[in-house]
Amino acid sequence: MLILSRKTDQQIKIGEEITLTIIEIRGDQVKIGVEAPKSVKVFRQEVFSAIQNENTQAACAVPAEKIGVLSKILKK
Repeated sequence: MLILSRKTDQQIKIGEEITLTIIEIRGDQVKIGVEAPKSVKVFRQEVFSAIQNENTQAACAVPAEKIGVLSKILKK
């Protein structure tokens, strides 16, 4: 992990297309502006984790009609 110190209105570049700007520092909270192409999805970590969990659950879910077909096959 790279750790950088920045002050208000200073920026960090990630590659050529992404810029992070420190907007405000107040106590233990930092406001960061993110400039990135629309093709780059930007999420807070807790939102990203929730999306991943929902996607995993959806991928593992077996629709009710398939369960019915499976139980008929297993009864034979």
